[in-house]
Parts: sequence; C-alpha cells; structure tokens
Amino acid sequence: MNQKQYQPPRVWTYDTENGGTWAGVNRPTSGAQFERELPVGKHPYQLYSLATPNGQKVTIMFEELLAAGETGAEYDAWLIDIGESDQFSSGFVGANPNSKIPAMIDRSGEKPVRVFESGHILLYLAEKFGRFLPRDHAARTEAMNWLFWLQGSAPYLGGGFGHFYAYAPYPMEYPINRFTMEAKRQMHLLDNTLAERPFIGGDEYSIADMVIWPWYGNLVMGQQYDAGEFLNVSEYTHLRRWADKIAERPAVRRGRIVNRRTGEAWEQLPERHDASDFDKLPPAPAKKG
Repeated sequence: MNQKQYQPPRVWTYDTENGGTWAGVNRPTSGAQFERELPVGKHPYQLYSLATPNGQKVTIMFEELLAAGETGAEYDAWLIDIGESDQFSSGFVGANPNSKIPAMIDRSGEKPVRVFESGHILLYLAEKFGRFLPRDHAARTEAMNWLFWLQGSAPYLGGGFGHFYAYAPYPMEYPINRFTMEAKRQMHLLDNTLAERPFIGGDEYSIADMVIWPWYGNLVMGQQYDAGEFLNVSEYTHLRRWADKIAERPAVRRGRIVNRRTGEAWEQLPERHDASDFDKLPPAPAKKG
C-alpha cells in the first residue's frame, strides 16, 4: 500500500492482516479471553513475566535485592508467553487488568497484593526493602525524576521506533524517521546526563538505572532491534560506558536472563524458582581478548 495515498476510514475497524509481527495477538479490547489460573510457587513474591526490557527491570531488581542480602526477596518467576496470548488468561488479567507483563503478587503478608506496571513494581520493592532508592530527599527526587522519565519515554523507543523499524509489516519512511529522531534525542539526553555523573540518578546506583538499562543499555550494546549501526550508537560514549558498567554487575547478568527462552543456552532461564537454577545453565563462553 502506498502510504501517501492512504485515507483513514470514517470509522476504524480491527484488521489482523495489517498489523505486523503482533497482529495475531493484539486486540482493541481488554479483559480475559480464556480461563486459566496462575501457578503459585513457594516464595513470598510471585512474578509473571517475560524477558523483554520491561520484564528485565523487575528480575534485575529481585536479583540485586538478593545480592544485597535481602533473603526476604526470594521469588518465583513464571514465564508468560505473550506470543501465545498467556497475558489474556483470567489469572493474569486478575494480576494485571491491562494484560501487559510484568505482573507481581506479593504473598508475604496476610492477603495477597497485586502490583503491576514495571516501574511501580521496582518502586514498591525499593520502598518495602529500603534499598536502591536514596534516603536523601533531593537525591531520591532525582532518581524518581528518571524513573518517571523512563516510563514515559520507553514507549517511543519500543512501540514507536522498535515497532516500525523491526516489527511493522513493511518499512515506512515517515514513522521510522519520526521515531528514530526521538530515540536519538533520548540517547543524547542520557549521554549528556551521564557525562556529569556515574549513574543516571547521581552518585548512587538506584532503581533509575535498573529501569533504564534494559531499554537504552541494551540498545547501545547492540542487543535491541539489531539497530546499533542504524542509530550510530557508538557516538554516545558516556551512555555506552554506563551500559557496559551496569552489564558487568552479577545481579544484572542473572536478572536479564530470567524468563528468557531465546538466544544461547547459557542465557536462557525460562523460569526461576531457586538461586541454584542459575547453576544448572551451561557456562557462558569466555570473552575474547
């Protein structure tokens, strides 16, 4: 179809044949599409997710809490296959009526508490355990600035640039140019910020880093949309320095592979129910040089 000649209809109707990669999954309606209860494991926190950037935020946070000695942060991570519409089960909709991963159930108290939206899950855990959120009011406010920035900015990268560059049914010049410009503006902003500080929020590693790294860290490291050359990510030297530094954290290396089932065998842990699950994976190859 020649996009320059496209005229929107007076009333839009749903068309599964023209939506790209996710056409068979996305719907213009909400709510459960079938009955299925969610599994429940032995730990206080039950996570239902997939290792997308939004999913990685939460598993990285859990692994960081455990690495910091917070044994009460033990969790079960159950795979939600969004390609198979698991997010539309009655159980998952009960945990997150928006049908988006990740969703978490906190079963540590008298009554289960559902928590959804990835940024909120990190804030919930940070406040509950008193970790990875500065105590100083000004420093905390700065970290929160970037938490909210990410929640508002990432859709331009994922649903905007990522969709039209990698998942749309065919290349379309206008939306690719539009969202590429915004993606590069965002990376430039982060690069300028990180030229003046070691971490996104300031001097402390915080949930601000954990929410931003899975999106923009993976992007500048060439692990998102295979778009590194197209976006010329090498020009963002401070962002790349930060991304590499975060990637070396043991908790990040663990968290990024939880609920993942693509890639090499050593970087896939579809479900996580115990810390020893990581020991069952084949070793990662040694770095060259």
